[in-house]
Amino acid sequence: TFTTKHPVKAGNGQGVPAVNGNVVKAKSTHKTGNGSAKDSPPLAKEKSKSVALDEKLNNTKSGGKGCKEKKKNGSILKEKGNIKHKRRKAEEHAEEAEIWFDDVDPNDIEAAIGPEAAKIARRNLGLETGQPKQSVEQVLVKEKASEGLTRAVAMDCEMVGVGPKGEDSIVARVSIVNQFGKCVYDKYVKPTEEVTDYRTAVSGIRPENINTGEDFKTVQKEVANILNGRILVGHALRNDLKVLFLDHPQKKIRDTQRYKPFRQRVKNGRPSLKLLCERLLNVQVQTSEHCSIQDAQAAMRLYTLEKKKWEAAVKNKSNNKNCKT
Repeated sequence: TFTTKHPVKAGNGQGVPAVNGNVVKAKSTHKTGNGSAKDSPPLAKEKSKSVALDEKLNNTKSGGKGCKEKKKNGSILKEKGNIKHKRRKAEEHAEEAEIWFDDVDPNDIEAAIGPEAAKIARRNLGLETGQPKQSVEQVLVKEKASEGLTRAVAMDCEMVGVGPKGEDSIVARVSIVNQFGKCVYDKYVKPTEEVTDYRTAVSGIRPENINTGEDFKTVQKEVANILNGRILVGHALRNDLKVLFLDHPQKKIRDTQRYKPFRQRVKNGRPSLKLLCERLLNVQVQTSEHCSIQDAQAAMRLYTLEKKKWEAAVKNKSNNKNCKT
């Protein structure tokens, strides 16, 4: 923001003559009949009182001039400081009002615009240090937003183990959220095989959750209908699609584990959702048992943070392929 500096006019020194007037008055003389000048005793007495008062105020042996000028200068400095403070506040307010940070990483803002703009971005996202920390839900879910289906949805599945050692996986719960983090689908799935490891410490799944769950075929069909034609967001989506026996067009998949800028930022080839949330969103997820709703919300929030760049990269990649063919 460019602002014109208005110079502050210094005082015209009107107060100084008044002080000097005191001194002159104290030194004034009266003539005797023979024309010689003698100090008037009453005026001399007045001088001593004035000087004593100045010394008391100034705590110095100098006259009142220095005191007045100090006060005057102090007033000017204070006035200049107030103008600078007001101008800085106005600039901050204007800058904050003009910028919308929903799809931009604060680190990119800092590199492009500067630390003040990045500070505003982090504050809007609840990432600013020293500020009251927002709850996980406040960071991941947009308040007063649509609760219906959106162009992009995020999905996460919880799985349980089957087979001799519980090493194979089947789906136990499917959760889908919209672009604002609002849950649009959440169902437990009745197991199609005998469960040998509920993996409760991680999955949060217990026998009572899935024994009365929805039939797998029904869930599979409902999920397929929701995903049809939409951008699918998630973390390590290959695993989720595999247990649902579904596929999705590659050009419509946005996998936060595979997104190169995220991997570069956290310096990890296969970053966990937990790591990405800690580093990029400053929130803790998966601290104990996982929740598929929260994991889907976290993946979606990471996507919306980078949405504009991500979609531009996908578009460029598609255009380049078309040019080659």
